[in-house]
Amino acid sequence: MMMSSSTHLIFSLLLISAAATLCPVHATDHIVGANRGWNPGFNYTLWANNHTFYVGDLISFRYQKNQYNVFEVNQTGYDNCTTEGAVGNWSSGKDFIPLNAAKRYYFICGNGQCYSGMKVSVLVHPLPPPPSSSIAHLNPLSDSAAPVVLQQRGFGVLIVSFAISWLGSGWMWC
Repeated sequence: MMMSSSTHLIFSLLLISAAATLCPVHATDHIVGANRGWNPGFNYTLWANNHTFYVGDLISFRYQKNQYNVFEVNQTGYDNCTTEGAVGNWSSGKDFIPLNAAKRYYFICGNGQCYSGMKVSVLVHPLPPPPSSSIAHLNPLSDSAAPVVLQQRGFGVLIVSFAISWLGSGWMWC
């Protein structure tokens, strides 16, 4: 039985949309200082306290390239505005730094502006567990059975594999 090309197109779009929603990207790019950027005279502690950071997020610093910079330091470097033992150094003016671990990060400006408040500390939290999709409520006979949980990634891989094999069969060029 042959399906019309418009039916194939609609089905393909639905399939791609379903696959895209199964594995959403949760990373957030936190721009330090928002529209003020990385500059002296801004309360970065207040800014950081109004954000929630998760593993996989980015923290971005925007500033004049030759005027400021960013160092990732430990708590002592943060408290004393020193770059000794820094674990990272950025100076592009548009720095995107991945927050890859659940821990407290410390960033300072290394050209003396740290003393003017150009420092920020952020606490990165582990990702919350994904919500579970239970289908046990669909089966009225399973009162005491443990809920069956669909693995989002596994189901997404199944859909994408099906789509690739279906699309790879040349249906669009018929």
